[in-house]
Formats: sequence, C-alpha cells, structure tokens
Amino acid sequence: MPLAKSAAVQRLDEWAPSLLKSRLYGQLLVDIIIGALAPGERLDEQVLVRRYGGGLAGIREALARLALEGLVQRKARVGTLVAPLALMEAREVFEARALIEVECARLAATNASESDIAAIRATLKDGEAAVRKNDARALAAMDEAFHVALASASGNRTLAKMVTILHHQTARFWLNTMRAPQPEESLKALAEHSALADAIAARDPAMAQTLMRDVLGTFPGTPAAGLRA
Repeated sequence: MPLAKSAAVQRLDEWAPSLLKSRLYGQLLVDIIIGALAPGERLDEQVLVRRYGGGLAGIREALARLALEGLVQRKARVGTLVAPLALMEAREVFEARALIEVECARLAATNASESDIAAIRATLKDGEAAVRKNDARALAAMDEAFHVALASASGNRTLAKMVTILHHQTARFWLNTMRAPQPEESLKALAEHSALADAIAARDPAMAQTLMRDVLGTFPGTPAAGLRA
C-alpha cells in the first residue's frame, strides 16, 4: 500500500508560482530566512499588507503556508510570530536534507532533461553580481531557486517538495546565526554550485552526489559560507 503524502507536501500542490499568494509567500519567506523578520517577532497582518501589498486574504494564505512549514507560529491571544530558531531541530533538518538532496543529485544526473539543466544553470546567472553588491536577499533567493530546480530535475515530485520545505529551515539557521560571508567565500560557494550543475549536465551521478555533499557542507558548517545553506 503506497504511503500517503504529508499534509505539507499536499498543500504545495495548490501553489502555482503565478498566483499572488505565491508572490507574497516568497517575499515573506526570504525576509524570514535572512532575518529581516526576526525570530520571535510578532507579525501584524495589517502591517504586512502595507509592507508587501496584495491584500489581507493573500497575506493570510501566505502565513498559513509558512505556519505549515514551521516558519511562523500562531498562538491564541498572542497572534502570529516568526518561529524561534532551535539548534537541535536545525541539525535534524540538515541531516534529512543531506540524505534527500544527495539522492536528488544522483537522480537529476540520470533523469534531467536539457530544459531542466538550463533551469538549474539559470538560477546562478546573476550570482557574481549579487556577491559584488553583497545582496543577501538575492543570494538567499538564488540558493533557494538552485536547490528547488535541481530537486525538480530529479523527476521525483515528492522529493522535490520535501527539499523545498527542508531548505527553508536550514537556510534560515545559517543566515540568522552565522557571521556574514566574505565575498571570496560566497564566490567559492557559487563555484561549487556551478560545478554541481556541470556534473548533472555531464550525466555523472557519482560526481553529482560528491559535489552535492560539498555544496551542503557539514552542520553547523563553515560560518555563513555564502550560498551554502
């Protein structure tokens, strides 16, 4: 008997990138990941409407998805808060990512279409410019897009959705608790991501797995090593 999808994975099916609620979710997500919305901060829905636009309904749907992923918490008589950071939880999530993403890299090297490979490479095209500008928001969004594109190229939709959920937790931990990366660290991380894309294009599953391990690093890893999240 096949295993049922988790509630979080099922809900992600409802979120097409073109939808307004998806745009609002993405904006809130990146601000939580980079710490612009800080751990423990109370989120007033009306304030968020003024900050991000899109209307109250869209903000509420975006917050509901963030709550499902564990990035915000809703408490009676308190309201919605950015979830606190938890070292043990972040470690466990990283361990899960290491297992899943290494397998995704192997599958992507086997299954990726030419359009999949182009999509992976496209996520990195503005990387050097983002490093030069020290644009934390752009780097965080780019890393998110890279890992999601690679997982999608695996051909396994359930694994890809799991990667999306897990990535947010570890990226947030790195960017909120580690020192800001030096430009040379970010450029090194960018080169590691590019090498991984090359291994997938070369249809080399073993090399793709090895390079994914390099990209992920080890927990807690090199402090805030640029794209490594």
